Amino acid sequence: MNRYEGRRALITGGGSGIGQATVLRVLAEGGAVVAADISERGLRDTVEKAGAHAGRLTTVVVDVADETSVRDGVAAAVAALGGLDVLVNAAGILRSSHTRETSLDAFTRILQVNLVGTFLVIREAVPALLAGRDAAVVNFSSTSAAFAHPYMAAYAASKGGVQSMTHALAAEYAKRGIRFTAVQPGSISSGMTDGSGASGRSAGPGLPGDADMSLFAKLSPALGQGFAGPETVASVVAMLGSADGRFITGTEIRVDGGTHF
Repeated sequence: MNRYEGRRALITGGGSGIGQATVLRVLAEGGAVVAADISERGLRDTVEKAGAHAGRLTTVVVDVADETSVRDGVAAAVAALGGLDVLVNAAGILRSSHTRETSLDAFTRILQVNLVGTFLVIREAVPALLAGRDAAVVNFSSTSAAFAHPYMAAYAASKGGVQSMTHALAAEYAKRGIRFTAVQPGSISSGMTDGSGASGRSAGPGLPGDADMSLFAKLSPALGQGFAGPETVASVVAMLGSADGRFITGTEIRVDGGTHF
């Protein structure tokens, strides 16, 4: 299946987890990809895993929380690809704490990376997307945006913002040929959730030592298969950015194994 043959994609968070899985999926389907991440080590790992497809992969170090880094990184990506058709905003961080103990710096840092970072990348990429072919943007929200995940108020706020922004952008650019959608991963095992990611942006949630685990009782996948791997979300992202998603915009798709009915 070569849904991405001739398509050019920029994927942030491409050094680990779901972002890396999406890079590998789009490459496997014939696309040309620029993987962006704050971690050089993570990007090297992605290149290694790309194997025979590495000839269609370029990497760029980008800190999505920094305006200058985003501006330079997106410009480099567009130049390397010769244009842009698909943008995937997978970069993000997950931190957990008691809200009463959360500093303003910690709260705003999560918003700066997850919400402001998504905005900055989109803003810089829109001119190239307007000139692209069947342009599509896939943002990363979360089940946290709509369902209670304790100790994650800042994360939930950031992902709720991404979800709302996705709807607004879909309306703004519908007549100009850019589709905007979001995925809501939940119950996914990745560098972000288990702390194993190579990227400095992908540390685990670090629940408080005295966290009441009974509050998480309803956060198990109903399908009874345990947590899914990042490739599960990557397949949905690949669909949304391809011609198969041509009639989907201004909405989100939850990928959580039925955790939240």
